[in-house]
Order: sequence, then C-alpha cells, then structure tokens
Amino acid sequence: MSGAAQEAHLPAWTGGPTPPLALKDLDGRLHDLADYRGTVLLVNFWATWCAPCREELPSLERLREALRGRSFEVLAVNVNEGESRVKRFLAEVPLGIPVFLDRNGDAQRAWKVRGLPATFLLDREGAIRFWYLGELDWARPAIVRTVESLLPAAR
Repeated sequence: MSGAAQEAHLPAWTGGPTPPLALKDLDGRLHDLADYRGTVLLVNFWATWCAPCREELPSLERLREALRGRSFEVLAVNVNEGESRVKRFLAEVPLGIPVFLDRNGDAQRAWKVRGLPATFLLDREGAIRFWYLGELDWARPAIVRTVESLLPAAR
C-alpha cells in the first residue's frame, strides 16, 4: 500500500443525500439500506478484477471483527460482474462480510462512484458522513476511531 494511502484520513462527505441502495446478495435475497437503519454502515464498492480492491478486503474484515457486537456492518457491493464470477472469487478469497451484486452498475452510478474501490461511511440514520476513493487500511486505529465516533457509546 502506498505511503499516501497509509497517511490518508476520511474526508467528510459533501455530496448530498444518501442515494438509494437495494441489491441482492449472493443467495438472491434483496437488501435495502432501510434494513440497516440504526446501524453504522461501511459501503464498499469493489470488483474482482480490481487489485486495490482485493488488497483492501482483508482490512474490511478486520474492521468488522474489531467492532463485532456493536451496531456496525460492512457491505461489499460488487459492480458490473456476474454472480458466478463473484462466487468463484469468493471460493478462493472467502469473505465474512455480506456481498451484494450491482450487476448493471445502477448503484455505482447512483452513488457517483468514479473509481474503485470507493467506500462510504454512513451514520445510524443512513446519512453518508465520510467517504474514500482508493485502497485504505480500514483497520488502522485512526479509522477505527472515526467509525467508533458514529457508534453508540460502548457499555
């Protein structure tokens, strides 16, 4: 990972309201952002052919694990690839995070994703608070603290 990416912080989102997101998972079940109301979400747009995406996926897993038991979830949105390709990739690189399919790129366009990976951090009300374009180590302490700032206080 480049030094610039290691030093990066999460820019505040200034791009307007959260676009809709309703996608199927790999089992064909439809999920909507409204299903996650009350949960801090990290929505990551990625593709199997994207080397930086593949590099950052393990850090998304580590972040999710670090915040296990809290009101937090990571959603991995695969863009413009078929289910069989994604399943083949996941057979080689198993992920514990939910994977959703944006087969025709509609969500990618709605979220104005211009490059991959692109990641958005949403608060418990579903508003985008932070975003990042490019590869990042999501398990870095500074990033974990940013996510924790959106979570209810630990008991």
